[in-house]
Amino acid sequence: MDDMLKDFVVEAMDLAVNVEEHLLRLERDPDNKETLNAVFRSFHTIKGGAGFMGLPALVAACHLTENLFDALRTGAAPVTPIAIEAALQASGFVADQLTELANGAAPESLPAMPEELEHILTNAIEGKGMDAPVPAAAVVAEVAAPVAEVAEVPAATPAAAVSTAGADGLDWEGMYNAVVPEGSRVAAAPVSAVAAAPAVVAAAAPAAAAAAAKPAAKAWDGAERREERPEVRHAAPVKEDSIRVDAVKLDALLEVAGESVQAANQAAVLLERLLQFKFEGQAATLMATLAETLERASRYSTELQRATLATRMQPVGRLFQKFPRLVRELAKDLGKDVELTIEGAETEVDRVVVDSLYDPLVHMLRNSLDHGVESPEARLAAGKPAKSYISLKAWQEANSVMIVLQDDGKGMDPVFLRSKAQQKGLISENAQLSNDECFQLVFLPGFSTKEVASSVSGRGVGMDVVKTAVEKNRGAIHIESTLGKGTKFAIRLPIELSIVPTMLVSTSGAALALPMAVVQRVVELPETFMEVGGAPVLKDQGRPLPVRSLAGALGYESCSERVGIVVAAPQPYILAVEAVDGTADLVIKPMTAITVEGITGTARSAEGELVLVVGLSFLMDGCRGSVRLAA
Repeated sequence: MDDMLKDFVVEAMDLAVNVEEHLLRLERDPDNKETLNAVFRSFHTIKGGAGFMGLPALVAACHLTENLFDALRTGAAPVTPIAIEAALQASGFVADQLTELANGAAPESLPAMPEELEHILTNAIEGKGMDAPVPAAAVVAEVAAPVAEVAEVPAATPAAAVSTAGADGLDWEGMYNAVVPEGSRVAAAPVSAVAAAPAVVAAAAPAAAAAAAKPAAKAWDGAERREERPEVRHAAPVKEDSIRVDAVKLDALLEVAGESVQAANQAAVLLERLLQFKFEGQAATLMATLAETLERASRYSTELQRATLATRMQPVGRLFQKFPRLVRELAKDLGKDVELTIEGAETEVDRVVVDSLYDPLVHMLRNSLDHGVESPEARLAAGKPAKSYISLKAWQEANSVMIVLQDDGKGMDPVFLRSKAQQKGLISENAQLSNDECFQLVFLPGFSTKEVASSVSGRGVGMDVVKTAVEKNRGAIHIESTLGKGTKFAIRLPIELSIVPTMLVSTSGAALALPMAVVQRVVELPETFMEVGGAPVLKDQGRPLPVRSLAGALGYESCSERVGIVVAAPQPYILAVEAVDGTADLVIKPMTAITVEGITGTARSAEGELVLVVGLSFLMDGCRGSVRLAA
């Protein structure tokens, strides 16, 4: 893909996503003129770029949709469910074409606009229902103009033989053909054919309908008339100065920035050790200069790291804005009345996290719609409103980002979940699980509460994908559910992935790092503990918390652990370690060659020692691995 086409695809995809959001808003507020104009401008902009890039199917779809919204905003056609559905189908077609281009498809290999889409758009423009027939003459007149055959003008044809000058006296087609490659030139239509097209349309439609739809059904000859739409001249937003950078280059820059911070920290430690010796004369002066230089280098490397991180941060709204249409269409297919509310779209997180969360959130939304929320009839019978609500929220909490998906559906039954897992052989028959552990069963591969798989769920792969994706990004997911009231999925993720604030600890001779996102405070542990059910318990700020050994959880040899770390998990507890060695921002390297339960990566301390990083999900689950499968 050449650079011009790549830039067009990126900008057009942003516009297409915004169009879907505007259309769903318009469905709730049909009289919103600002939204009507925004949709019109988006399709107009995409059409202009598609025409220049030689993409006739995109031009045709955008032109018909532009005609529709021109009719809607001028009042020539009403804003009806048919009009919204037609525009959504057109938006989906445009998005599909752009996706194919982004995946490397050649422009000439893209499919033409489907007849069904042309049909529904034409009916919406004329204010008809979806099943109304479309006169063949009207279709020919409407589509022939925007989708002009791409052909090279024969050299023997004089330029003056065909008049293409517009009302402003300018030959727009001639100027267009002068700046594009020969293979993309637009052949000028004969004057007789252009003149005959409006007559065919007028003869095919009743006079009243033709008069009402005149602004939308007017044949398009490939040239935009500025005097016909004076508002377009002032409607285009002013773009900020920006530059597109390959994500791979940003990743490399961030890694270099992180390593420079680590090198500066290590140099500071070495300098501190050197200053323990006595220097005199010129050596003392050199040491003072070295200390000042290293301090400045450390400050600049930290600023470089912070600036580099900022370039990778993106608002989660870029991800969230794709979901309203998904919920709308799936709810319609399932016969449910569901409203999705979104909060915190401006919350920023590492772009890698944003890109990797789409599939998990789609699985969670589909499960909420299929398993969670009830049908309107079932809700009314249970004394609930017929309409159900799903909320998607994001906010920043300390060094983490929280993403919470919550519904007001029927909730989960832990007893039923345990029974289903036992029937499928996923856990042993005599497994004793708490409610939280029963909720975690939904993440097991192959687990499903449905007897028969549907197009939405039932194959037991969706929620497994969710947990895998979250933990791959060094995050954790927790479920809370109440029968008859609903379910909440809470995802905690680091704001950025490569450099993580940690607490350095040691136990059984191993140097370990715990993500600061779950560390509340450090407490001193006594020689003996109270016991509840045979497990050690310590009172912290008036509440009894279980005490768990980090060495025991990781399978290390037992040792004297007299320092406790209060972990902020869904079920808080105290993690016993041998010693706390301080805090540090570490550059995390993921472990790819081997897999060790509880360990998510490695890092280098300021002293240059290898440090193992304990996984956030492992700590959030109470230093226990996932629920064990049956042997």
